[in-house]
Amino acid sequence: MGKCARRNHLRNPLTGEPTPLEATERSAMPKHRPRFRGRSIRATIAAMSVVAARSTLAKPDVPDLLARASTIAELARERAQQTETDRRVGEDMIARMREMDLFRIMQPQAYGGFECGFDVFSQVVATIATGCGSTGWVYGLLASHQWLIACFSREAQDEVWQDRSALVAGTYAPVGQAVAVDGGYRLSGTGSFCSGCDNAQWQLLGGMIPQPDGAAKPGFFLLRSTDCTIDDNWHTMGLAGTGSKNLVARDAFVPVHRTLTFAELADATAPGMRTHPNPLYRQSFLAVLPITIVSPVLGMAEGALADFLAMASVRTTRGAVAGGNRRMAELTTVQMRVAEASALIDAARLLMSRDLAEAYASAVRGEAISIDVRLRNRRDQAYCVRLLVQAIDALFLAAGGQGLFLDKSLQRSWRDAHAAASHISLNWDSTGSMYGQHMLGLEPKGQY
Repeated sequence: MGKCARRNHLRNPLTGEPTPLEATERSAMPKHRPRFRGRSIRATIAAMSVVAARSTLAKPDVPDLLARASTIAELARERAQQTETDRRVGEDMIARMREMDLFRIMQPQAYGGFECGFDVFSQVVATIATGCGSTGWVYGLLASHQWLIACFSREAQDEVWQDRSALVAGTYAPVGQAVAVDGGYRLSGTGSFCSGCDNAQWQLLGGMIPQPDGAAKPGFFLLRSTDCTIDDNWHTMGLAGTGSKNLVARDAFVPVHRTLTFAELADATAPGMRTHPNPLYRQSFLAVLPITIVSPVLGMAEGALADFLAMASVRTTRGAVAGGNRRMAELTTVQMRVAEASALIDAARLLMSRDLAEAYASAVRGEAISIDVRLRNRRDQAYCVRLLVQAIDALFLAAGGQGLFLDKSLQRSWRDAHAAASHISLNWDSTGSMYGQHMLGLEPKGQY
């Protein structure tokens, strides 16, 4: 299933332990500037090839990646209130994620990435979100856009990953309007909810791409962050730390190679999808990419359950109404809410895993994913969030007044999960009705 664990990695010759990628890259570099005088060009190229090969072989296994994500989660938990106050994830947190190579998980090997797959990626996102929902949300989107950039033309990939640590934020609704000019387009428009835009060097703006032989098609325009502006309008009750601000383009030039239609992504026929050898990059994007915003909600629910269990195991009720001076853990209603929440979380996790596995299996076989599966996955993405919100609701209500205090992370998980569920891609009414239309033989109305 595209797991990092299936790939070889370098090991320390003394201890047999995996060597971290960055340490390997540093050790592969000469301590002094190499002298090429007297060396043949062929020998020089060969030496450089060895260095390059070593830098791409040292890939962490899944437990290692999850351990790194857990470290970030603990840091994010400590800073969660400050992240909400700042209304964005801090650059120091992004730097720590970079140091731990977590943004390489979905990046192609050709550009220094790990190509781990959505199954591993979703676990990493959820782990980070157990500490802070906003941090997990922003990480998920920035890291998943490495996969999306891999779907663009090779020229666009080369341009973005000239700096291999570059990050890309984005807003998807096709609101931008463009005029065709020599070599590209002049783009204007304001996109909303651009999570992590302050942390990114590039931005994706959804818009209508003019076509030479017909009507404009919805798709992505890829811009440098310096070619657009951020309208700081993000003041919200949930996911407050995601910095999901407006992105504004005013007559910005975008070359043709930095555009990509949604239709190509849905059909898995985009330029990068056709050229990358790994089937990871040949999956219909709405069948898999929305897991990026489902996984943080899974992490919020898992974090909420852990917080509730920690609280209930030591708390004694005061008994203003009933059950005074009893351990909270002994109350049947509390026991039922814990069981309910854990079952809802497991159900969501299993649905997510099944859907990702089947989408990837289709890509491995070289088969186009069916409309049935694409619609089912869209249904499940929204339904998983519905289940996870129910889990958090059960815990939050069972916590009583102690769950209301702002220094308690349970209330933050509750707010963040409800904010996530309001995302149009996760709205159960719109997504559920789309699947119902398909089941009843009608034309589905929506994006799949």
